[in-house]
Amino acid sequence: MKDLPVSPLAPQKFPSLPEVKGVYAATYSLGMYGKPRDDLLVVNFLSSASVAGTFTKSNTRSCDVDWCAEALKHGFARGLVVNAGNSNAFTGQAGIDKNNATLEKYCEIAGCLKEEVFLSATGVIGVPVAKDLISSKLEAVWDKLEPANWEKMATAIATTDTFIKGAGKTIEIDGKTINIAGIAKGSGMIAPNMATMLVYIFTDANIASRELQKLVSEYTEKTFNAITVDSDTSTSDTLLVFATNEAGNKDLTDKDTAFADALYEIMLDLALQVVKDGEGATKFIKVDVVGAKDDASAKVIAMAIANSPLVKTAIAGGDANWGRVAMAVGKCLEPINVDKLSIQFCGQWVAKDGGAVKYDESLIDEKMAGTDIEILVDVAVGDGKYTAYTCDLTHGYITINGDYRS
Repeated sequence: MKDLPVSPLAPQKFPSLPEVKGVYAATYSLGMYGKPRDDLLVVNFLSSASVAGTFTKSNTRSCDVDWCAEALKHGFARGLVVNAGNSNAFTGQAGIDKNNATLEKYCEIAGCLKEEVFLSATGVIGVPVAKDLISSKLEAVWDKLEPANWEKMATAIATTDTFIKGAGKTIEIDGKTINIAGIAKGSGMIAPNMATMLVYIFTDANIASRELQKLVSEYTEKTFNAITVDSDTSTSDTLLVFATNEAGNKDLTDKDTAFADALYEIMLDLALQVVKDGEGATKFIKVDVVGAKDDASAKVIAMAIANSPLVKTAIAGGDANWGRVAMAVGKCLEPINVDKLSIQFCGQWVAKDGGAVKYDESLIDEKMAGTDIEILVDVAVGDGKYTAYTCDLTHGYITINGDYRS
């Protein structure tokens, strides 16, 4: 895989993220890419952390995801091990053997239970790796553990990403400072059927796993389940949130709005960064659907628009082709009022009450030439609404994926 040009939608730089008490991490090179770069991330919590998460629903999901889903039931975490370069998906017993060897070695070093160690892998599908790929390196990695260096951590888990992704916040509750920091990787094979990529969020807040899980489950629907690049769901999608409980605040619940709002903002920030790094992307697209039968119906319609290759290629060409949007709305077979259907591009109505309207083409062409595109669709049957986020579809997507294993 050749080095890729940075997405034109990328932020100017990686953000400055706060230190989260109780998180120690190190990165290491397994040589998965045949060039000097770290491709292994190891995180250790000195004491048991609360943990919440959600995962891909794919029927070909990796054995790493299967392990995490089971480990999550235990409710505590002492470690996280992530490798890039190979997804360990569709690798059968060989993949399970690799994971077991990794878990056994980690527990030997850290003195914890297997159920307290979470595993992730990302990269090529269906290629088995050596059983001791990671276990043979863990002792060397352990000597490098230090307070989290978020930028190094984000770099180690990247694959086709053209920029590394991070978001963080510092809030105060009960006179105690609480820090939250998150990293993500994702660029292609992004569609909602859980979490859409690898995402790890860390906080030193004092909150039980069950309360944290309530927030993660609720907010995933409006963040990581609201984005798409190409409608393809990965075998490795994982979102994990860890709370070290070292900030000294009172026990939080899902009703504590200051913490809940901060977590939501970080989840949305990371989700949108993934869209802005969509393979070959040149434009960021927000799709608002209103007037649907209910929110679930609005989501179906919004995602149909966001996933439509015809809509996405038209936007890549700067064309406010509202007919393609109308097509995408209709193919869902969701309830709509055709005679009242209205469509807006970049704040300007292009169709109203079931038909075309006159609009200033020069003004809309100017806006469509920009990098931020907004589509609003009113299907006029109820109060349901939903917002989806996507990017345009360019020849760059073909170039990247045609060269993926080369």
